[in-house]
Amino acid sequence: MDVPRRWTGPRWRRWGRQRGVTLVVGLLMLAAVLLLAASATDMALMGEKSARAERDRHIALQSAEDALMDAELDIEGVAAVPAERRALFGAADAFSPGPGAACGVGLALGLCARSAPGEPPPWQAVDPGGGTGVPLGTFTGVEAETGEGFLPLRRPRYIVERLPYRPPGAEVGADDGYLYRVTAIGFGSREGTQVVLQATYRRHDD
Repeated sequence: MDVPRRWTGPRWRRWGRQRGVTLVVGLLMLAAVLLLAASATDMALMGEKSARAERDRHIALQSAEDALMDAELDIEGVAAVPAERRALFGAADAFSPGPGAACGVGLALGLCARSAPGEPPPWQAVDPGGGTGVPLGTFTGVEAETGEGFLPLRRPRYIVERLPYRPPGAEVGADDGYLYRVTAIGFGSREGTQVVLQATYRRHDD
């Protein structure tokens, strides 16, 4: 027995509706792929910027460490350091109050002292990178490369403070010599990248 078929309209109308749905789904999938690609590109760019900033920070860190080493050579008075400069480390009045250029000029460049009791120490008031500090190699003759790329933008600088040395268990008023606090600033290959390091050092003959 033949069952009569229900007429549902022309086939081309049903095929047209199917093609319309497929087009919408395809466009949605294409938009999703484009969003994923854009997100991946942003993540890659952010990763590259982060790696570049980290590399620049390491350049500034190494530059500041070089300045600390140069300051140690300066304090110890290696052969390249002028005799007049070496003599200043044993003279308390050679360390000038900061801030600014008054914090040591000429052969006393970078030798700083607290301006008054209760005032902040020079390393808090003086910017070693602002022209006050000693550029690396000024008194020791050490050469420093500067430039672009993997080189620091400018030579690192440092300042030196002379502080009384009081070892544990020492008698009150005993003269146990001095130690020196060095504050160094290093620069990266880009403007604005700076690293500040600080160390204390005691001369072998003190």
